[in-house]
Amino acid sequence: MQWMSLASAVLGAAIGIASTLLADRARWRRDMQDRQQELRRDVYAEFLSALSETRRCLWEAARDSSLPMPERAQMARDAHAQWATHSLRIKVDLVAPKELLPHVDRAYRSMCDLRDAIEGGALYGDAEYHAQRESFHRDLHTLRLEMRRDLSIDQ
Repeated sequence: MQWMSLASAVLGAAIGIASTLLADRARWRRDMQDRQQELRRDVYAEFLSALSETRRCLWEAARDSSLPMPERAQMARDAHAQWATHSLRIKVDLVAPKELLPHVDRAYRSMCDLRDAIEGGALYGDAEYHAQRESFHRDLHTLRLEMRRDLSIDQ
């Protein structure tokens, strides 16, 4: 009989330890997922902000027709460099799921195409500028929606 109570006590302790370990593991996994989502949200926000600020600077370069073309081209290049969109794109590539990456690349490429159009002499009133700007806005909008989907934010 004493073996039976000893075995019951050992079995009870083993079940208690196992359930505690399972609960701790589940909590750890949930905490890791929360931290990963927070990291993605921060990197996504930083990248989207940089794209928006770059777009604003590009708009300023395209609007200022009083500047000579080489200076407007330099403003466009500076906007791209100032907001470090390329570096932030690499950060997004590191944390985003692979399904999001084509949208990231499309939005980034559209911003570069807009910059290239301005470097080539396109002004705010030109059809080329408007076509590139609309393409960028469309790709940026799609990227935002996909990022929100990835972060499980209601749309």
